[in-house]
Amino acid sequence: MSIRDKNLVLDEYYHIYNRGNDKKEIFLDEEDYDRFTKLLYVCNSKNNFVFRDSVIRNKINAFDFEKGDPLVSILGWVLMPNHFHIILVSHRSDLCKNNYNPITEFMRKVSTAYVMYFNKKYNRTGSLFEGKFKSKHIAEENYFHYIFSYVHLNPIKLIQKDWKEKGISDKNKSRIFLTNYKYSSFQDYFGKERNIGKILNKEMIPVYLIFNNIDDLFKHINL
Repeated sequence: MSIRDKNLVLDEYYHIYNRGNDKKEIFLDEEDYDRFTKLLYVCNSKNNFVFRDSVIRNKINAFDFEKGDPLVSILGWVLMPNHFHIILVSHRSDLCKNNYNPITEFMRKVSTAYVMYFNKKYNRTGSLFEGKFKSKHIAEENYFHYIFSYVHLNPIKLIQKDWKEKGISDKNKSRIFLTNYKYSSFQDYFGKERNIGKILNKEMIPVYLIFNNIDDLFKHINL
């Protein structure tokens, strides 16, 4: 069953997430992760593109592609083997006509493009995700701190499955792992310059959410 806030409202922050059907993996190799991250950038536009035609056939670096004005501002994201998380907001009141919602449209474009890619690559048919994407409204400062930390600490599950229930057993090991995990916006916030950083719009981060160091993430997950 889908979990969705009734209305995705402009100028409000949301935690967006989804996972594979029956909790199956949706990223099977590095190419899959790479394609989804590129779609997070290219599909964030009111213009319509076919990734294969506009980017691959023209031999363009996806992060140099002139996609036009974005539909949403992405503040954080992470890809895990069988699910993903995105934190975003949209200010595109100019597009809200005839039931058109920039957030819904962005997620539709990303999901559709990725499923088409995945199904063709693995010679499969049918749905990939567990229904429609889910959303949670981020209305309070404490929850924003929590979810921002949770999203960026999520990969620790790959080295300690019970970290959320029992706490992080080895913070130093976790720091090293997160620093080297490239399928999230963690590196973009903690010192690494990379093309993939163009997915983010850091200017939309609330002032109270600016972290000075990695330890702040560990602190806020305990709220």
